[in-house]
Amino acid sequence: MLMLRMEYVNEKNVDYTMTSVFHVARRDRVVGSRGPHDRSRKQHIIAQVCFQLYYDRQLKGCDEMDDVPFALLSHSGGSCGFPENFEEIVNQEFQIVYLDEFQNNKNKYSSKIQALLLWWHLPVVDKELLDSLPNLKVIGSSGAGIDHLDLKLISSYGIKLTNTPHVGDDATADMAMTLMLASAKQIIEAHRISCSPETKHFDLNWVTDDITEATLGIVGMGSIGYSIAMRAKAFRMKILYHNRTRRLPEEEAAVGAVYCSKIDDLLQQADFVMLVVKLTPETHKLISKRELQLMKPTAILINISRGQVVDQDALVEALKNGTIKAAALDVTFPEPLPRDHPLLTMKNILLTPHIGSGTDKTRRRVAQKLVSNSSSIIKGFPVADIVTAT
Repeated sequence: MLMLRMEYVNEKNVDYTMTSVFHVARRDRVVGSRGPHDRSRKQHIIAQVCFQLYYDRQLKGCDEMDDVPFALLSHSGGSCGFPENFEEIVNQEFQIVYLDEFQNNKNKYSSKIQALLLWWHLPVVDKELLDSLPNLKVIGSSGAGIDHLDLKLISSYGIKLTNTPHVGDDATADMAMTLMLASAKQIIEAHRISCSPETKHFDLNWVTDDITEATLGIVGMGSIGYSIAMRAKAFRMKILYHNRTRRLPEEEAAVGAVYCSKIDDLLQQADFVMLVVKLTPETHKLISKRELQLMKPTAILINISRGQVVDQDALVEALKNGTIKAAALDVTFPEPLPRDHPLLTMKNILLTPHIGSGTDKTRRRVAQKLVSNSSSIIKGFPVADIVTAT
């Protein structure tokens, strides 16, 4: 009977490829080998053992995959799909099913999907979709905003909702400062003049606006608003803010912020008005004709919150009439604006395509938090970022 030293043949040192089996057979020693013939027989037996280990591991892997929950996402790649290079993050906790595949194979996937992961509002969550997912436990929404979701509808199904607040605070605050700097210094117009074939000389008397020691009015002093104030302090700006609740005295002192209990007081004093609020029924068209008329004619309006916070028709009128000097918007409604919208052709406006948190590092962190929050909820672990209907 052949005696094999099996301690050399185990899951730790078997490379599960067809060729590696024979490398293991050549490498490992067999007690009692007398010559080439015996060595060949014993190598064959070791190979059989290796094949069995490989087969067992494959079966085990299949069983483990069956235990991994499924997550439904809108689609892969493109301008609004889930980034392909982030799929590895989801695969650490879920098996991915994209919407087209799900719709074509509902009988296969309906009962398996436990998580619905929204990447910038997609897929759209409605009653029809929720009815087709009987075992759905969690909806994870990328970003902090939840104005695209029907919270009462989701709650009625007993489904938990999580989002990813604060992950994009720094990137969004950076974008707010970028818009303020670019609009105050008229960077877009300066670039156009510099590149125009009609430019023969520069107007040396052309001047722009100061930011250092100017007055900044922040409407919405949450985590992003406060991050903006921290940056503005470096410019020695006078910082006013309006918020539903006043910040602690030590927080105000840290950035030199002055609280305005009435938004009107802020609007009348600020050189730059920065909108950093959530979209709610109370903030819908928060800045309309009346508020714009309260602002200085030299003031610049900056919106990084939601397009519907500003009455865009009133803004067009204010920019045309010189009620305010300029505006810089990272958000509009709708997005993108119709190609014939008057805002697109005005010289005293700067528009960007909702890229406040659009950095690679930030988006990756959003994806990681989206997945970890959703996975933790399915596993029954506590999650801080739970959104409930009010």
